[in-house]
Amino acid sequence: MRPIVVRLLLPLLCLALTGCATGAERSRAAGAAAAAFERALADRDTALGCETLAPGTREELEQEQPCPTALQGLQLTGAREPAQAAVVYGSQARVVYPHDSVFLALFTDGWKVTAAGCTPRQGRPYRCELKGD
Repeated sequence: MRPIVVRLLLPLLCLALTGCATGAERSRAAGAAAAAFERALADRDTALGCETLAPGTREELEQEQPCPTALQGLQLTGAREPAQAAVVYGSQARVVYPHDSVFLALFTDGWKVTAAGCTPRQGRPYRCELKGD
């Protein structure tokens, strides 16, 4: 193919694929998904909170009891303040709140929470109240 044709077709191909959103758009979408989860927790709407979870995280949470009951039993209160940052790394994201961080993954139906109630530890991985495989 000629270089000019490639330059013309590449943007069209990119638009046809879901992963071509700008970094800012992806950060906003991940931030909105984390905010929906945090609002559900703050409002004590555990059923809605469960809907925002990634499949592996929900499965891990439901090991011994239904998701809403298990989610209610965690020490997650939800944030009423806005996120300080939303950083996307490919199909993974971290949304930082004043008191914790939420990790997300991009699925075909949007961003889903993979871990929450996460606090950093010096030289070690985050410690998370909620996490999945």
